[in-house]
Amino acid sequence: MDLPVALRAHRIVAIVRGTDPDAALRTVRTLVEEGVALVEVSLTGRDSLDVIAQARAALGPDAPLGAGTVLTADDARAVHRAGADFVVTPAVCEGVVAARELQLPVLAGVMTPTEIVAALRAGACAVKIFPAAQAGGPAYLRALKGPFPNVPFVPVGGVDTTAARAYLNAGALAVGVGSPLIGDAADAAAADASVEAGLDALRSRARTFLEVVRAAAPDAS
Repeated sequence: MDLPVALRAHRIVAIVRGTDPDAALRTVRTLVEEGVALVEVSLTGRDSLDVIAQARAALGPDAPLGAGTVLTADDARAVHRAGADFVVTPAVCEGVVAARELQLPVLAGVMTPTEIVAALRAGACAVKIFPAAQAGGPAYLRALKGPFPNVPFVPVGGVDTTAARAYLNAGALAVGVGSPLIGDAADAAAADASVEAGLDALRSRARTFLEVVRAAAPDAS
């Protein structure tokens, strides 16, 4: 998988972190059905490896499917066995190197210029500015683009539709979006409520985010 090409094409990565595995799987499938092609299932969710494996079976072998919060070599090996074909980390960590040894592309979490250099040296093909809102938002991204004009940046953390538009217009290759897009669709509370109503709300949010990213300035890197 060529992750930078996929990020440039789709411009949004949905982050699914669920407390209910069945709801998380429904969330992944619904997002993909709505056109959010890049989905990351976080290892901090309940039974996340099973969710990844079931999502892979449901989506087929060719659909992009990521695993997030990959910190260790064991994490990287586990998500590879489960069927993930790209990895997302919250930091420059052992998971980056191990994933690259498994030929999995990596979106590595960074916050500072030093970490950006370290992530690229470790083999990351794109870097995740995290937590982006606390780091300084779109203004911080613009500052980073000065010394790093060709680095594929993906801001994550506190990205709602307004922030997504601002980051993309400031030069982000894509954005990573969690709760502003997912809401409680992947949680146990949603499983106890009206499933279809929750999925309808998720579909509506997905369409809104897709409208935003499609209208944003094209990537110039």
